[in-house]
Amino acid sequence: MIVILNSLIPVFLVIALGAVIKRIGFLGDELWAPLDKLTYYVFFPALLLHTLAKADLATFDVWPMAYALWAGLFSMVAILMLLYRFGNLTGQQFSSVFQGAARWNGFVALAAIGQLYGPEGVTLAAVSFAVLVPTVNILSVLILTRYAGDTPAGMGTVLKLLSKNPLILACAAGIILNVTGIRLPGPLAPTAQILGQAALTIGLIAIGAGLRLDHALQTKGIVLLTSSLKLIIMPLFMALWCHLFDVTGMARLVVLLCGSVPGATSSYILARQLGGDATLMASLITGSTIMAAITMPLILYIFA
Repeated sequence: MIVILNSLIPVFLVIALGAVIKRIGFLGDELWAPLDKLTYYVFFPALLLHTLAKADLATFDVWPMAYALWAGLFSMVAILMLLYRFGNLTGQQFSSVFQGAARWNGFVALAAIGQLYGPEGVTLAAVSFAVLVPTVNILSVLILTRYAGDTPAGMGTVLKLLSKNPLILACAAGIILNVTGIRLPGPLAPTAQILGQAALTIGLIAIGAGLRLDHALQTKGIVLLTSSLKLIIMPLFMALWCHLFDVTGMARLVVLLCGSVPGATSSYILARQLGGDATLMASLITGSTIMAAITMPLILYIFA
């Protein structure tokens, strides 16, 4: 347990630092949005591209891991659809709850996995990104346009939104470079590595700066429900499917960590773009991020 805490506490301390920096006004409010944009469109894609392009994927049997991740995600989707069917959420509220319970925070996942399992773990985490990022983005766009918007989105709209997603593009490019054996030629590899090194630090600080505790307290019932689904039920699903697909060792631990991290901060951007409840989305991100500081170590301690 001490090893787990020593690895995870620094991640949440950096998030807390971001919250303090924002609260004391060390950086002007006008700087946070460009910083988020730079991280989302440049630093994080560079990290994924570099990691996937250079990964020795032949070392790992990644398909059982991929099946467990997909099965865990769609198990949660089934629960969420039942919640909407029998609950009393509005369409806008449901679209935010869906994202809060189904999407995952890649910055927290990669930082935690890197702390615990080193470069080998980061490689498996990048594989998880390649599996989950396109899937959760497709599902989120479909749910938002179906339940938060006036009319369901056509396939053209969905494809247009996905084609502009920098994380999907980075994953696709990294896998293509890896499979073809081209890799990142010449100075491009160290360039992507330098840019990627900025992703986790700035990303975690930005998460802290984006926390909205006042909003979370105003909607504490929905926040508690969504956070419980994301931080407790999702890891249980992942553990079950890892057992059924015989995913063991470090791959199993990476799947569990990916399932136990808080909701993605990019969910707020998507909710705002597609007519979802952005204020509720900010509350759900805040609640799950704070609660994850407690649940993540417990999940790893129980299942590791």
